[in-house]
Amino acid sequence: MTDQELCQKATDMLERAYCPYSHFAVGAALLCSDGTVFTGCNVENASYGVTICAERTAMTKAVSEGHRDFVRIAIAGRSEDYCVPCGICRQMMMEFAPDMEVLCLNGKGDYKRFTVRELLPCGFDGTWLEK
Repeated sequence: MTDQELCQKATDMLERAYCPYSHFAVGAALLCSDGTVFTGCNVENASYGVTICAERTAMTKAVSEGHRDFVRIAIAGRSEDYCVPCGICRQMMMEFAPDMEVLCLNGKGDYKRFTVRELLPCGFDGTWLEK
């Protein structure tokens, strides 16, 4: 799948976002190594801590369907700046795919490419828990 196709899938998810409080819609599309794509959008809650981000929605859907082989994720927003993942999403990405490519889009459809390790240097992972 091309970057543009993945970015379009993420952008399509903006319409499904439930964001009555922040009014900041986010869409995500996650590509697995076998070509399967999982999409997600942010789902807010009046109790803010219950809110789930688009990236974690897509990753949770993938894991629940038996996929843990993440290759690339596109994250779309409508802002002028690039829509980068929050710290919690970066940590979840680190858990499953520290070398995954992350395409962060702005409202014009332009994107910047990062790896998870670039977005979360010195990230915490399971190796810290080994004895």
